[in-house]
Amino acid sequence: MNTLASSLAPAAPAARRWRVPLLPEAFIGLVALGAYWLFTDDVGLLTNMVIMSMLALSLNLVLGQAGIASMGQAALYGAGAYAAGLLALHVSPSPLLGLGSGVLAGALVAGLSGAVLLRAHGLTLVMLTIATAQLLLELVNWRRDLTGGDDGLSGFSIDPLFGVFEFDFMGHTGFFYALAVLLLVHAALRALVDSPFGLTTRAVRLDAGRVESLGGRVYAQRLTVYVVGGAVAGAAGALSAQTTKVASLSTLDFHLSAAVLIMVVLGGTRRLTGALLGTVAYMLIHHIASGLNPHHWLLVIGVLLVGVMLVLPGGLLDAWERLVALARRDKEARHGNH
Repeated sequence: MNTLASSLAPAAPAARRWRVPLLPEAFIGLVALGAYWLFTDDVGLLTNMVIMSMLALSLNLVLGQAGIASMGQAALYGAGAYAAGLLALHVSPSPLLGLGSGVLAGALVAGLSGAVLLRAHGLTLVMLTIATAQLLLELVNWRRDLTGGDDGLSGFSIDPLFGVFEFDFMGHTGFFYALAVLLLVHAALRALVDSPFGLTTRAVRLDAGRVESLGGRVYAQRLTVYVVGGAVAGAAGALSAQTTKVASLSTLDFHLSAAVLIMVVLGGTRRLTGALLGTVAYMLIHHIASGLNPHHWLLVIGVLLVGVMLVLPGGLLDAWERLVALARRDKEARHGNH
């Protein structure tokens, strides 16, 4: 196990390049704040970007790090949304308690479903994750007395954050609340990915048979990662319900799972940052293209995705890293000439 994990050390150089603690999170926060000040009329869109970025991070962890092919991430997201909504409606409107309930709901659904699903592999696993999400959607729709069915769960309110910051109609509090949670989640996942646990997870993805032959617990490792991903997806769902004050069947829809998969592939699966980059690119294109042509905007997404896969198999993050490497070589060449 140690031999295989150590052989993966070059696959995680990101932690060594960052000299300043939490520098990636500081950069993400500054970009988000810059967007907030530049686009004050689109706070709702920006908040949705932040929440979708968190959902994409959960899938990036599951797919990119552990190699678990899932098309049912919406089940975990929707579980978090309904958990937060039901808690606010029947128990407590506390935003932090609601967020915690979303985390627990996402992790619980991931644990219960993953215990069965992760014994399968390949296309069978993909189909089972889709089936799980659809079963949960039908269950929620069936219990309309509890969930509101097609009409969605609404009529609940959320207390001011820390008793001070109210969730205003314009969504300013919701944006900063969601951004703070995203930064905390990104820092925690980055630490997890760079830890020995993260190295073992990548070892399982690359050669599960060898890990098992060396005494590793492949099934337990994959299930743990899936539960962590479920907790993050549940947190994103809870944020969605709290900032919009509604939990609807769309949070469990297959189209959401497919969209998040496109975001992750578009940005790049090798690094967590790819999920954020892919989410921003996808949602910006969606926002602009659907405004120009609401019926054919998916054509733009399709063309972009095909182009990225043909030219940049590593996603948009690969293009950024190539540009950085090119600039570094150019700088070294100029210094060499002097």
